[in-house]
Amino acid sequence: MAFPNPPTVSIGLTSAAHVGIAVSDLDRSVAFYQALLGAEPVVRDENMHGAGFAQAQGLPTTKLRYATFNLDNLGIDLIQFQEPVGDAAQVAANRPGSMHLCFQVDDVRAVFDRMSAAGIEFLGQPYTFADGEVNPPAAVGTEVAYFNDPDGTNLEIITPKGGFSRE
Repeated sequence: MAFPNPPTVSIGLTSAAHVGIAVSDLDRSVAFYQALLGAEPVVRDENMHGAGFAQAQGLPTTKLRYATFNLDNLGIDLIQFQEPVGDAAQVAANRPGSMHLCFQVDDVRAVFDRMSAAGIEFLGQPYTFADGEVNPPAAVGTEVAYFNDPDGTNLEIITPKGGFSRE
C-alpha cells in the first residue's frame, strides 16, 4: 500500500463525520448504545445494498441494516452486514487495526459506578495517570476506564486533563 509523503502532500482532513461499528445483531447493539447514550437513534433499521456500494467497500455484494446515533460532535453508525456476514474481529487494545471510541465525561468514577450498577462490565477499575506515567506532564490526573460493547468493540470513558483535553 502506498502512502502520501507528508512533506509534499497535505490532505487536510480536519473534521470527523461519524464512526462506523460493525455489529452482529443490530437490535441488541441499538439497545446497548441507547442505554449508554441516553438517546434514540436518529435513524433505525435502515437498509443499504447494491453492486456499486459493494464495490466501493471492496466486497462482492453488500446488504446491510444500520442505525445512527448523533452525539454533539460525532455520529455513530451501527452496521449489521446481512450479506456477506463477516467473522467476528479479534479485537483488543494492543491488536493492530483495533480501534476504540472514547466518550468524555465530567467524572469517570461517578459514570463508572452508574454504568456498573446498570450491568455494564468494565475491563478493569478506573485509572488516574500519575506523575511520570504520561506525557505531556499536564495530562497527569487524566482519569480513564475501559469497557466493550456487545460485539467487543473497545470503548472508553475519560475525564481529560492538560495534554489530553481539547480545551
